[in-house]
Amino acid sequence: MSETVTKTLQATLVTPTTGKEQRLQRLLDTYREALHDAFDNKADTMSAVNDIVTPYDLPYQAKDALKFYVPKLRSTYNAEELDDEHPLRLVNRAAKFDYSDEREHGFVWQAPQPGRGTNFWIPLRINPEQESLWFDLLSEDATVGELRLQRHRMSWELHVTAEYPVEEPTDSDDPTYIGFDVGESALITGCALKRDVPRKPMLVSGSRARHLRKEMFTTLRRLQSRDAAEWRVDERFDHYQNSLTDVVEKASRQAVEYAQQFENPVIVLEDLSYIRERLDCGKFMNRRLHAWAFARLQGRIEDKATEAGIRVEYINAAYTSQTCYACNRLGRRKEQAEFVCPHDDCHVSEFQADINAAANIAGRANPWGESVPWEPERDDSPRDRSACDSATVHRETSEKSSQMTLSAYSD
Repeated sequence: MSETVTKTLQATLVTPTTGKEQRLQRLLDTYREALHDAFDNKADTMSAVNDIVTPYDLPYQAKDALKFYVPKLRSTYNAEELDDEHPLRLVNRAAKFDYSDEREHGFVWQAPQPGRGTNFWIPLRINPEQESLWFDLLSEDATVGELRLQRHRMSWELHVTAEYPVEEPTDSDDPTYIGFDVGESALITGCALKRDVPRKPMLVSGSRARHLRKEMFTTLRRLQSRDAAEWRVDERFDHYQNSLTDVVEKASRQAVEYAQQFENPVIVLEDLSYIRERLDCGKFMNRRLHAWAFARLQGRIEDKATEAGIRVEYINAAYTSQTCYACNRLGRRKEQAEFVCPHDDCHVSEFQADINAAANIAGRANPWGESVPWEPERDDSPRDRSACDSATVHRETSEKSSQMTLSAYSD
């Protein structure tokens, strides 16, 4: 039995001729007019949208996309107004591609236009790492979804979503649970748990992502204070977003490669559905933490794990960074990289904090794929705006010497 994973393929249109450029721009402008018209008229059904967009000079692939998209804007996305820079959306019937190794740019796309016999072919510059996925589109081994065309200053970008079949992960009688903790200091911390003992932990530094986010914030603020041209602000924003995307891709790949070294791996992640609502660590830290897409990173780990045939489970995130993995009782973080268990009857005194959290995440999964509840079940958000990872219950520090400090792994 197999399941599917969704991927987004990206290509840049080779610089079009003046005529094709004008036709593409006219198509994009007309689409945006129709989109705003349907939205402003509060069209909330496909039939209502169809009545509004039918008179517009658009190809049927764009009109059909509008009929699916506009009703979702308020019901699903709760949109109150529209951005002026919406990409052109097209349904999958616009996915007409061709390939020839005799051309300078092997892949070409047939750009749809209104009217009969008006479509034209345009070459694509694809990401070399996605070449095999583009061939899967041609051979119909993948199912094409929506297409989006967007203009960025002097270039045009085409995004194609597609579903690819992958083998469904098989259950094992003796799985190795591998917990991954995502955060600021260490971008990803992984720890395999075998017979309740942490095995071969791994850490991916978050320094590169922190540097990029800080530089992006200060650069954009400086450009805005100087009333820089909008295109320059957008260009810098896209640059940093692309760099952060690269960080996410590399880190998620490292995580899955780490999991693959174990027998019968099962990846365990925290359920971060409401992380933005729960975090309250002061204005400065909130900006930094909310700017980092924790869920986006986890999503890429899950996508790559699915491709590799590795099962992924999610568990309750409460207290994973404040609980001792060995005795399952509250402790505290003495420093950012150190977790302290103050209980004299526990064999752990100090442990690398992120690895301790990853071990807790791995330990909360059970063979039936259900999260293991942890008491007390209540909101773990700090009430006094103190450090996010401080223990909420005060304990006396144990006087025994450290037995399991893994300072070599600290960031």
